[in-house]
Amino acid sequence: MRNFGLYVIITSPQLPYKTIAEKCVYHRIRMLQLREKNLSDKELIRVGKQIREITRGTYTNFVINDRPDIAVICEADYLHLGQDDIPIEEARKIVGNMKIGLSTHSIKQAKDALSKKPDYIGFGPIYPTNTKAIPDKPVGVDQLKEVLQFSNVPVVAIGGIDNSNIINVINTGAQNVALVKYLMQTNELEKRIIEINKLINNKS
Repeated sequence: MRNFGLYVIITSPQLPYKTIAEKCVYHRIRMLQLREKNLSDKELIRVGKQIREITRGTYTNFVINDRPDIAVICEADYLHLGQDDIPIEEARKIVGNMKIGLSTHSIKQAKDALSKKPDYIGFGPIYPTNTKAIPDKPVGVDQLKEVLQFSNVPVVAIGGIDNSNIINVINTGAQNVALVKYLMQTNELEKRIIEINKLINNKS
């Protein structure tokens, strides 16, 4: 079971998409997800193809959120599905052998998701977050610890995580941590990637 470390999610970024992708490739970020709910399909494909060109053949896997059709068009490495998205069984008919990750927000959802054999699961939000229009209830680090104990695939901790609380997350044994706002709502992306990578790598 190979872990990812820092998982970068692009949502409403301050920096250009191209810049973010280049920085992630340079710093050998293993997972880079495009999660933009407000772009038109045309724009999503344009941005997706741009990121794909930068990440192709590098250490950085490109993940498309929600949309199996666009994941195929952009030749993504992974599709990531939420609880309200197309079921994984249906998505597989579209994406074939592409790897798939599933979001989960409770112990029950995590167990249900694992029965569908995803390549990884996301678990959260660990802390309160407003990156979603209708936020899910925070699960906290104790539930994360429990999921880490029974999951047979990598678990990505997500939700409200930044430099002030990431150590609490890592102390559960989590080796995969997704950050959104802390990396997207800044012009100092590179500085923050280095900072977070140090925190993750010093503990693992």
